[in-house]
Amino acid sequence: MQTLLGQKIKLRALEPEDLEFLFNTENNEAFWEVSHTQTPFSKFLLKQYLENAHLDIFEAKQLRLIIEEISSGKQIGMIDVFDFNPQHKRAGIGVLIAEKEQQNGFASEALELLINYCFKHLNLHQLFANITEDNAKSLALFKKHNFTQIGIKKDWILSEGNYKNEILFQLINKPFKKD
Repeated sequence: MQTLLGQKIKLRALEPEDLEFLFNTENNEAFWEVSHTQTPFSKFLLKQYLENAHLDIFEAKQLRLIIEEISSGKQIGMIDVFDFNPQHKRAGIGVLIAEKEQQNGFASEALELLINYCFKHLNLHQLFANITEDNAKSLALFKKHNFTQIGIKKDWILSEGNYKNEILFQLINKPFKKD
């Protein structure tokens, strides 16, 4: 699928071979705050998740894609569409790049590909993202891709005994906007 193919990366569906990558990523406590995880995932549960990953986004209301580096074929992250609402033509987006792969432009390219996919193939009117105010990398990433800050959820995330504000960003698909 050309829409999900970039210069350095491609976005692809989950495969059974992704089990070890999912296990290591989902159980990396450094990512738990952004994924709202509190307990580790077993390989058994993740294997069941992979077995159901074939469900259509209209049924599952979510879609997870692997971010794969083209040159090496290596999984370097994941990008999610969540809270998919076909009635109102909107969905949330989250992106996660493995720590050692950050700063290579992979997240930016993945986000660009997914935005295009969501607007072109899912016919969405808007996308949103929830980002804690101290996540400078994600804030810069979404602003770079023209997401606009539309609100702040005060004391929204409890992390290590402290509350953090979460900023809500939105991107409207301008070509479909009705005046």
